[in-house]
Parts: sequence; C-alpha cells; structure tokens
Amino acid sequence: MSDERPEASWGAWLAAAQNGDAAAYERLLVALLPALRGFVTSRLGDPSTVEDVVQNVLLSIHRARHTYRPERPFEPWFWTIARNAITDAQRLRSKRQRREEPLDDLEIAGDGEREIEAALPLSTGMTRALAALPDSQRQAVELLHVQQLSVAEAAALVGVTPGALKVRAHRGYRALRGILGERPD
Repeated sequence: MSDERPEASWGAWLAAAQNGDAAAYERLLVALLPALRGFVTSRLGDPSTVEDVVQNVLLSIHRARHTYRPERPFEPWFWTIARNAITDAQRLRSKRQRREEPLDDLEIAGDGEREIEAALPLSTGMTRALAALPDSQRQAVELLHVQQLSVAEAAALVGVTPGALKVRAHRGYRALRGILGERPD
C-alpha cells in the first residue's frame, strides 16, 4: 500500500538534497511552506511574527540539513525545529513586552524622529538617573537617545571620535541599568 500523504516524500527529498539534488531541496521547501505557515499561525497569530518565524525555521532547516538522518522519520525532526523557533519567538515577545511600554493614543507633533523629545518628556526617575551619570556619559546618552542624533553627529558636536562616543554611551547605558534597576520606579 503506497503512502498518499505528501509528507511521506519530505524525508526522501531531504535525503536527496543531502546528496546534492538541488531540485529535491527546492521541492521540499515549497512543500513544507503551507504546513509550516499553518502550524506557526495557529500558535502565534501575528502575521509579521509568523513570517519571521517561518523564515527562521527555513534557515534552521538549511543550517541543520546535514543533521537529518534518512533512516529516521523526517516529521519529528522538522516539527522540533519549528516548535523551537516558535518558543524562541514567544520568549522574545515576552521579554520585549516586559521591557517596553506601549505608546497608546499618543500623537507626536511633527514628522521627524528628533521631535519625539518634545512629545515625550523623560520620566522623573530617568531624569534623576541621567543626572547621576558622569557628564561625558550623560552627554553621550542624551545626544544619542534624547536628541536622537546619529553617532557621527553627536561625536562631531562633542569633539571626540565616534568610537569614543560609543564607549561613553555604552558605559552610560550600563550605569543607567544599574541605577534604574535599584529603584522601584
């Protein structure tokens, strides 16, 4: 009795691809796409996240194709890669949600990103934390993130190399994380 399921061919196509058959590899990726997209959509929902995860799975398959053993079933190998990519995306989304605050119904005047400063004043806690930084670090952080200058613009304004400004800013970010991490607000 022959197996009519298209999934039955997936393992054979990957085995052929491992032996250099580019057409079999292309058939495999094209055949996987609808099932993979449906699987990811059912678990994540957000279309942009779904496409990112689908692309990550396809890249992971490409990178790990040499690890597939043709004598073993293909589907557990494939679905494990897909589940791991979904888990990674969910962790990233959760981490991002814990760190970011949504800008609900905020209207920002003007069309340039640099005008965000006027629309979004710094919180009292952030203002205090910035004031606690050494002048060079505070200045670097303010120029890059409050005034939204590029590294080159900020470095020229301060009179240092872009690398030196990046070092100052990095030290300032690290100090801010320490200061803000210790405060309840």
